[in-house]
Amino acid sequence: MKEVFCHYHLDSGALQNYSTAEYLFGYELIRISSCTLQIRLGSMAAKKLRRAKLSQELCERLSRYQITTCQDFLCLSLLELMKVTGQSYRNVQKLLRQVSLACAPKMQTAYEMKVRRSVNPSSAFLSTTLHSLDKVLHGGVPCGSLTEITSPPGCGKTQFCIMMSVLATLPVSMGGLDGAVVYIDTESAFSAERLVEIAGNRFPTYFDSDEKLFCMTRSVHLYRELTCDSVLKRIKSLEEEIISKKVKLIIIDSVASVVRKEFDTKLQGNLAERSNFLARGASLLKYLAEEFSIPVILTNQITTSLSNGLAIPADLVSPADDLFLSEVSGASGSGKKESGCVTAALGNTWSHSVNTRLILQYHELPTRQILVAKSPVAPFSVFFSTPLRNQAWFFKMERINQI
Repeated sequence: MKEVFCHYHLDSGALQNYSTAEYLFGYELIRISSCTLQIRLGSMAAKKLRRAKLSQELCERLSRYQITTCQDFLCLSLLELMKVTGQSYRNVQKLLRQVSLACAPKMQTAYEMKVRRSVNPSSAFLSTTLHSLDKVLHGGVPCGSLTEITSPPGCGKTQFCIMMSVLATLPVSMGGLDGAVVYIDTESAFSAERLVEIAGNRFPTYFDSDEKLFCMTRSVHLYRELTCDSVLKRIKSLEEEIISKKVKLIIIDSVASVVRKEFDTKLQGNLAERSNFLARGASLLKYLAEEFSIPVILTNQITTSLSNGLAIPADLVSPADDLFLSEVSGASGSGKKESGCVTAALGNTWSHSVNTRLILQYHELPTRQILVAKSPVAPFSVFFSTPLRNQAWFFKMERINQI
């Protein structure tokens, strides 16, 4: 197997070829084989070739050889590319440069980011229609990043996701994104009837006919994926769907469901495999969120962390993870007290992957609580919420604390 070396020249922003074979998307001198990249190229390499501005005819020709992404293209040698494209050595070199630059990360200044958001502020956030929460989050659920909803069972994660699905389909003038929704359901918890019920009760003036309700339901594309592999494959296939169906919101309900079923972290090697799966999934989702400036909402479960009578280190359980502290009895009926806490599941790797974390939890019935536990723009905040009949579970909210 022939091996080659390539380098991304940061000074000039151009790809310098150090052999007669391949180019690279990357930042340092690395080794690439003619069939497999020996490093993780990164999520941007999964970009479809047609988005690299190759001709439609060439894309169709390459697709006959199952070459559809930038990564597929960059894994081939010059000779292999000359064969599948039918083009000369010089033209193939130009194609390599074009594809490499298309999937290389683009630099932008803070000023450019601010100007882009100020020109079209409605595209920066998806409003939750909960005024106090939107105000703290500077507009709602942020586009271009990952937002996680964590809570105990039955506290309203799926209801929140269904409500956000309705909101994303609304016109921009009503605070929506005027687009479609991809809803990946790993727990078979999604209810089309509940979707229609929430839409009709929250926005009776807008959804004043069955036709409008049916039109809204046709914009929510549901996928039931029950394994980690199927979830990852679905995420990898979303790029074209986002373009063709004008998707403006991605929801996965829930990430923890499939991960905790398949990975027993007590078994050797499983923790590393789980962390790898979560990192890959988060990387792909962040790429989609940033590339298309859309919000991604993910739900998580909770777990109990025990310290066996010792204090839990602050770097292991942060305020962004901690739902509430509690004492539990020791094992084997010893009666010994162990200090512990209920935390968001999936561990530190996942906790650092999400950009915003909202925690829902029970308070005094029927009141519940929502915490802004992690956000790049908002302080730690706590709200009370009171559900109303036939509405999404939280409708009236009162802010009570901010740190």
